[in-house]
Amino acid sequence: MLEELLSAFVLLMLVVDPFGNLPIVNALVAKLPPERRRRVILRECLLAYLLLLAFMFGGQGFLALLRLSQLALSIAGGVILFLIALRMVFHAPDAIFGESTSGEPFIVPLAIPFIAGPSAIATVMLLASRDPQSSWKLVLALTLTMLVTALVLAAGDAIQRAIGQRAVEAIQRLMGLILTAIAVQMLLDGIRQFLNG
Repeated sequence: MLEELLSAFVLLMLVVDPFGNLPIVNALVAKLPPERRRRVILRECLLAYLLLLAFMFGGQGFLALLRLSQLALSIAGGVILFLIALRMVFHAPDAIFGESTSGEPFIVPLAIPFIAGPSAIATVMLLASRDPQSSWKLVLALTLTMLVTALVLAAGDAIQRAIGQRAVEAIQRLMGLILTAIAVQMLLDGIRQFLNG
């Protein structure tokens, strides 16, 4: 039980990638007063959490409506995770995320797609479809992930000053490398199921 919970937590942490999003989030809220920054970040994390919960519990109905199989979700999730992992390893914020918005971000782009992006949505749907009876473990793993994400992003300025930009990028690349291996494994599992089926 603990192993499954830890596995889901690590995967969600890698996908949500709070350390990789740190420089972008800091840039998005840089013009806001310091006390307002934390409130905005916490609000966006809560919105992202609610969205991921909605896809976790409503994702199967959505897939059924579109007549998509769990196997298709597994392979698509692996492809998306692989692309996200490549982006993390070969990081170029301007080329990937475009220009930062002015003013206070609301839902877009902070909650979606930086925190609850396509890879996070695909991951929660995939994890929920694999073991529907243990959905409480996934809820707990997602809750822990969002708490850690909120803490990291809320303390973004202090973290970036303390460890430096190079360390933030190194952590992001390491997480991207691990996520690449997970994505390849998901793809191989999906292809193996397809061939066996």
